[in-house]
Amino acid sequence: MTEEQFSSYHPPLPPTTEEDRFSWLRLLRSRRVGPTTFRRLMHEHGTAQNALAALPEVARAAGVEGYEICPPGVVEAELKAAKAAKARLLCLGDADYPSHLAGISDAPPLLWLLGDPALLRRPMIALVGARNASSLGTRMARALAQDLGTAGFVVVSGLARGIDTAAHLAALPSGTIAVMAGGVDTVYPAENTHLAADIAQHGLRLSEQPMRLTPQARHFPRRNRIISGLAQAVVVVEAAAKSGSLITARDALDQGREVLAVPGHPFDARAAGCNMLIRDGAHLVRNAEDVITALPALTAPQPQPDLCDLMQQPAPPAKRSLRETVALHSLILDRLGPSPVAEDQLIRDLAASPGEVAPVLVDLELEGRINRQAGGLLSRVN
Repeated sequence: MTEEQFSSYHPPLPPTTEEDRFSWLRLLRSRRVGPTTFRRLMHEHGTAQNALAALPEVARAAGVEGYEICPPGVVEAELKAAKAAKARLLCLGDADYPSHLAGISDAPPLLWLLGDPALLRRPMIALVGARNASSLGTRMARALAQDLGTAGFVVVSGLARGIDTAAHLAALPSGTIAVMAGGVDTVYPAENTHLAADIAQHGLRLSEQPMRLTPQARHFPRRNRIISGLAQAVVVVEAAAKSGSLITARDALDQGREVLAVPGHPFDARAAGCNMLIRDGAHLVRNAEDVITALPALTAPQPQPDLCDLMQQPAPPAKRSLRETVALHSLILDRLGPSPVAEDQLIRDLAASPGEVAPVLVDLELEGRINRQAGGLLSRVN
């Protein structure tokens, strides 16, 4: 079983009984079942109970021997922990499930909530940036969050130190949502324990991960897609050239959101990512008014570049726009699967030049989205 793209499938109907919710949770906590596999199994088998019954055979057909579905005791323990934390389970298709997030191809089937779910019905803007933020960066994050909150927007961020912390603190009076990489009841970093408690009291914490899960490095990129998926737009305040904030920006573009960035001094490495985004077409942000003014244009349909036409030009431009780069990333990932493919064959299939494809392959390899094997073979990480 692999996490393939099944974006054409309609979201499953939400569970209506406690038994159904238990089965949803048990299916999603079973090994090798992520959001897209969950969606496929529900599409093929109709209910979570049917999908659970079919899962061992599905695993055998995929070459996984001795597969066992998630034991009921694991789900019972998670539900007990959720009750102790006063967390609420929100299912894809429920009335309170945010429509922006439901529209992405890998929307989380289940979310644990701590706090006020009414915030999910309000317009949201994501503010993200560096953990080792500068004094000017944190001041900018506070000003943006406060002014956007005053204008009626909920500020979404990831509860990390630095820019995230500054944004949450400034937006607490008006409404803020913290998307957590671990369990919704497990605060990371520990220094934000008091802030997390305040958000649970006056805002909202949410996570797709099991209760009590301590986050690992691999959980943060998955968390980032939820931050961008909730929001109408993502504002990057400070970000290095290789950073999680740029992964969030790329997720935003993949999801049809637009990216805005605060410029910084060219000599400051913490501003390199933002300056790159602006160079490649992101909206430049000086204040909250710049964000608000851009929003009508962001919600209007945007023409997508025809990548095939771009690649057939005899002399392609040396620099691609941010949107064209994301389109090329998607095209490469669509061509790759778990079976290795020769790099030169991939380049021929794309009808592109090695100079166009090579830098993108490096980016995808650094992000952990593809594997490079001996002999120039490439495969997709699922």
